[in-house]
Amino acid sequence: MVCLKDPLVQKICEFYEKISRLDSLKPSEDVNMLLTDLVFTCMPPYPIDCTKLCKKIQEIRSKLIRLCGKAEGLLEEHYSTILGSFDNPLEHLHIFPYFSNYLKLSLLEFNILSQHSKDVPSCVAFVGSGPLPLTSIVLASNHMTSTTFHNYDINSSANSMASHLVESDPALSKRMIFHTTDIMNVTSALKDYDVVFLAALVGMNKEEKVRILEHLNKHMAPEALLMLRSAHGARAFLYPVVEPCDLRGFEVLSVFHPADEVINSVIIARKSPFSMHSSIDQGFGPLMHCSKCAEIRVFNPLSQMNMIEELAVEEHHC
Repeated sequence: MVCLKDPLVQKICEFYEKISRLDSLKPSEDVNMLLTDLVFTCMPPYPIDCTKLCKKIQEIRSKLIRLCGKAEGLLEEHYSTILGSFDNPLEHLHIFPYFSNYLKLSLLEFNILSQHSKDVPSCVAFVGSGPLPLTSIVLASNHMTSTTFHNYDINSSANSMASHLVESDPALSKRMIFHTTDIMNVTSALKDYDVVFLAALVGMNKEEKVRILEHLNKHMAPEALLMLRSAHGARAFLYPVVEPCDLRGFEVLSVFHPADEVINSVIIARKSPFSMHSSIDQGFGPLMHCSKCAEIRVFNPLSQMNMIEELAVEEHHC
């Protein structure tokens, strides 16, 4: 069991103590410095499996993910407010300190999607779009220029801020639709989407994430694609982890773990043409398909070269 004897775990626990003692997680010199240092600490490849952490460290990890998620939301609100003060907010997206990461992540996700979809999707959903919906904006502007994006967020203020950012571009705003609702309350509408993107912080722990995934499986159209973000190695101290066995009723097509400053892993899966819930009703149990070996071809924005990542997706028995 990984415990406090691990030097990386010790360092991360020190970060947790400092961050948890902050009076506020709103952007400030102290908050920015601590979170940046934490990210750089978790970024390098490190042989750690979060499933083998002792109970105490698991609890700290869970609390740290929530603190980081809250800080991330406040950072997005802060910059969405600044961007909203410009006549043309979309021309100033570069002022967001992690904008280049979103450019790389969006390109990565588009290239992975292109490997498993013959056509550019006409209608997609992004769940957990927030006040600064950079993924939807970048994909809609640069890669999926005829696609309609339905952005879901539970926070009405976040949707209001996000909607304001795209108003200056009439063509884009027509393709950016915002819904204020809990995705767990969305049922028949999910069948309208060719692809559903699930943000990393929608479902802050394993139980919440699995419940959302089961809901998506129940209501998405057969053979529709699900693209979601996870974390690998020490990066799992920053974001929740999704394992292939969590995707019951989906065929896992590929899993990609970036090794650069793009923090999130990317998983793409296709909903089974057979209903998971029907199979349960008939006594066959949940369906979960994993490709034994998934090959994805992606463009590496750092090296400007095409590369192939071959990832063996182990079959999990849940």
